[in-house]
Amino acid sequence: MSRQMGDSHRRFLQTMMGSGIIDQQGAKTLYQYCCETHNTQHAPDKLDDFIETINSKLQPMFMQIRKGMSEDNGQQYYALVNMAETDVTRMSSDYADNELELFGKTIELIVGSENGKASSTDILNSADMLTIKKLKKSETEHVLNRLVHDKWLNEKRGEYTLSTRCIIEMEPYIRTMYQDQVKMCHICRNMAFQCQICENPSCGIKIHNPCVARYFKGRSEPRCPACDDFWPHEIPEVRHTRSQSRR
Repeated sequence: MSRQMGDSHRRFLQTMMGSGIIDQQGAKTLYQYCCETHNTQHAPDKLDDFIETINSKLQPMFMQIRKGMSEDNGQQYYALVNMAETDVTRMSSDYADNELELFGKTIELIVGSENGKASSTDILNSADMLTIKKLKKSETEHVLNRLVHDKWLNEKRGEYTLSTRCIIEMEPYIRTMYQDQVKMCHICRNMAFQCQICENPSCGIKIHNPCVARYFKGRSEPRCPACDDFWPHEIPEVRHTRSQSRR
């Protein structure tokens, strides 16, 4: 496929700049729409090549459309990321310094937890320890709502997790800051926060919940893929993507 950037590539990129992140099915649909709109060849199995052409032109600007997996449902996503800055300061145009410090503390709580989650109570308590300027409870809640709205965090029943966008874009920062705490999923080799852990003390591998579902599907007895010990956790069901399931 030609590496020449065309109008279809530009339209795809403009949409990515507006949304920041898009799931794989949405990216495929957008790819087809851009090709049809600008009368260019659409090859359904060449999405990654199409995106690589865009990335080759983004490289001098230290930008990239990067692929990653959702820890929640196992779906693949594409995110437009800034590669020039590798920490939370990249968000300084949208957030105040103390708000960024709160976000950093939230990441620390999530990375250091056993289940990849941080409770609203723990985050509110961490707001009392900000060094720049403390935030009131209402201000902290407002910042957390913004971080969820801007797709940096997910929230469910008062517990916060790192969003897919955050994991993809902040991976270099998280790996550098928490290199002793971050573990990779044994199956997909991506960073694992929300996951199951082998209970064998000499093993302790982590596997994302969606990877657990796929790996153990159809196996009569679940055993750890690393040490072969019995896998005692509940095996979740494989979750289908939108294109595979009916509403």
